[in-house]
Amino acid sequence: MQETLETVPFSCVVNGEPVTLAVSPRATLLDALRDKLELTGSKYGCGEGECGACTVLLNGKPVNACLVLALECSGTDILTIEGLRENGNLHPLQQAFVDHGAIQCGFCSPGMIMAAYALLESNPTPTKQQIERSLEGNLCRCTGYRKIVDAVQSLADGVTSHA
Repeated sequence: MQETLETVPFSCVVNGEPVTLAVSPRATLLDALRDKLELTGSKYGCGEGECGACTVLLNGKPVNACLVLALECSGTDILTIEGLRENGNLHPLQQAFVDHGAIQCGFCSPGMIMAAYALLESNPTPTKQQIERSLEGNLCRCTGYRKIVDAVQSLADGVTSHA
């Protein structure tokens, strides 16, 4: 016997735009972003908050969207990887990942970028150790992390051009 769940409406701001969604009480923020808003940049990785592929900013703080219930986000401000682009241009952090070869398969990149973005917003000149610590909850199987840290460090050092 298949259980049917009611949907419950809630409102929040996603990438600067007010939205109202109706979701199952069991839906995660990741489900709502990907399935309801078709914002597929945040990836479903482990579903357990261990890989960071689903990282978004919730009221400016990085969270694993797979662990947050969508309804908990009522009245919040959510920023996804899609929200970093301005006028169709990559954000300087996204461009730094490209310039430094920090994107290989690309699966972890949105979560890495969002975690790094949160760090740079709170500390525009982090040390290498601070960058590494901010990325601890994000796993990558391709790059070995050095290029990722280099990309973030290039912004901290003012090396990357701000397109």
